[in-house]
Amino acid sequence: MELNKYIDHTNLKADARKEDIIKLCNEAKTYHFKTVCLNPYWVKFASELLKDSDVEICTVIGFPLGATTTATKVFEACDAIDNGANEIDMVINIGALKDKDYPYVLDDIKKVVVNVAPCLVKVIIETCLLTKEEIIKACEICLKAQVAFVKTSTGFSTGGATVEDIKLIKEVVQNKVLIKASGGIRTKEKMLALIEAGANRIGASASVDLIK
Repeated sequence: MELNKYIDHTNLKADARKEDIIKLCNEAKTYHFKTVCLNPYWVKFASELLKDSDVEICTVIGFPLGATTTATKVFEACDAIDNGANEIDMVINIGALKDKDYPYVLDDIKKVVVNVAPCLVKVIIETCLLTKEEIIKACEICLKAQVAFVKTSTGFSTGGATVEDIKLIKEVVQNKVLIKASGGIRTKEKMLALIEAGANRIGASASVDLIK
């Protein structure tokens, strides 16, 4: 198992500086991680740093709350692609999901998916804020929207990925959609447990420690 290829090497801190992004990209090149995951401001800079490497660029949209408008998410995602992003991690409108406005949630996701195709879209459902029933419904909507991945967490809310959540998501999506676990993954044991439960990608800032 090539654990490094499971990892989106992540720095989404508000106070990340150029030196931090250079370090992130250099580590990603050294360890051949799947992607670096960073805020949209850094996409163009990172794309230059990584242009001769096998590391791709992932960025976040509507992050971390998911409460921007659909038009804003679409613009943000398209702008990120223009700047060199290969993958988009977008946050669902959590309030709309809880209000059972499922047509809005579906349209919100689908418009991003359609506008950035063929780039991969991972949809962050923020499992720590959802009931079991809401997690199931969010996954069903993601299936309808034909996303590439369901992602557990932003890492900026009240909790991160759990084995239980990954198993539940896997029950719903089966093998039709991939799963990204993120938030609070700081040990190799936890990473392996999440992969065993069904995670296909791991979002982590402690990536180097995880594979050493």
